[in-house]
Amino acid sequence: MLHRFFHFLKQSLLVVLCILLLGGLLAGGWFFYQGRQLYRSAASSYPVASMYDAICARGSYTSYDALPQIYINAVICTEDEHFMTHKGIDPGAIARALLADLRTHSLAEGGSTLTQQLAKNELFTQDKHLARKAAEMLAAFDIEKTYSKQQIFEMYANTIYFGSGYYGIAEAAEGYFGKEPAQLTDAEAIYLAGMPNAPSTYASSPELAFKRMQVVLKRMVKCRVLTQQQADAIAADAENLTV
Repeated sequence: MLHRFFHFLKQSLLVVLCILLLGGLLAGGWFFYQGRQLYRSAASSYPVASMYDAICARGSYTSYDALPQIYINAVICTEDEHFMTHKGIDPGAIARALLADLRTHSLAEGGSTLTQQLAKNELFTQDKHLARKAAEMLAAFDIEKTYSKQQIFEMYANTIYFGSGYYGIAEAAEGYFGKEPAQLTDAEAIYLAGMPNAPSTYASSPELAFKRMQVVLKRMVKCRVLTQQQADAIAADAENLTV
């Protein structure tokens, strides 16, 4: 009798798991379909192939070669460690973000690459929903197929929001420090690299922005683009920054 009960329980669990798996596949397929429709709609009026020229035509544009290398390193280490090797999305980052979202019952964690962030900012709204996330991924694949990594980073740096109404690294460098991007000190460049994580928060609270800067420095040391001694020296210089 007990054997029959456990056999029934096992069969029931298998049925439930199959139903959950099927439901997950159907839901995933639905969100992918919705995302594809959303991306097609956005791309019909703003094709990925025209994105670079459209962004270059805007005012206050900074070329990749005019960006401080330490700023480039800081952004990649902090925002998208595998930027130079992925094809638009980072599955590991997405998995970590999904687990964080499940724990908090929210869509707070994005797991977005720089390419996805560029796609989101240029093509879609900031609303957080799964269909938009799927659309963002599809757009990221096309962006990666169309442009070089340098062009993608260049577009990202010229469109990301830095708070206080400043869009793009040129406006941010001028607005916060009265300089062109190429003239930024290491401390200033790293300060700005941390801003897009929470631009409105950091713009209104330099104290929090400096704390974010410490996070960026730690990640740069972890990525081995700075030694601990170099990071400590930049942190010391940051104490004299006036924002």
